[in-house]
Amino acid sequence: MAAEGQVQTVDVTSLDVPQLLDVRKQLELELKQFTTMFGQLKIAQARFQSCAESVEAIRPENQGKTTLLPLTASLYVPGKLSDPEKVIVDIGTGYYVEKSRPEARKLYEDKVAYIIKNMEQLQETIHRKQDNLRVVCELLQVKVLQREGAQEAA
Repeated sequence: MAAEGQVQTVDVTSLDVPQLLDVRKQLELELKQFTTMFGQLKIAQARFQSCAESVEAIRPENQGKTTLLPLTASLYVPGKLSDPEKVIVDIGTGYYVEKSRPEARKLYEDKVAYIIKNMEQLQETIHRKQDNLRVVCELLQVKVLQREGAQEAA
């Protein structure tokens, strides 16, 4: 048994057809999960980029003017901008802090960069899983053809 954190490798050529079917099913499930995660990261990236753009859209000439303030992506309330150099940002899990506009922009840019890095790593994992799935499917076809050939010969 492999220790926790270690990768255990199996020679797939030594597996029979039912075992290969199980491996294929597992790879397809993992691929689906990773693809879903990738989509969620794309959504988070877009949300943080939108936040950075919103911070940039604040102008000093709008101080004291009534405007619509976003509470969520689809809910806005009327409000007045009292200090165009200070914004309140959501730092996660329901916590909000006041930051200067440059600090807020940097926070969102850092979050976008972190997400992009994770997306790149996840994309590599997805490619490896796709390659593994392709190899297992090709081997499965070969084994099924061999089995059919052996049955016809018998």
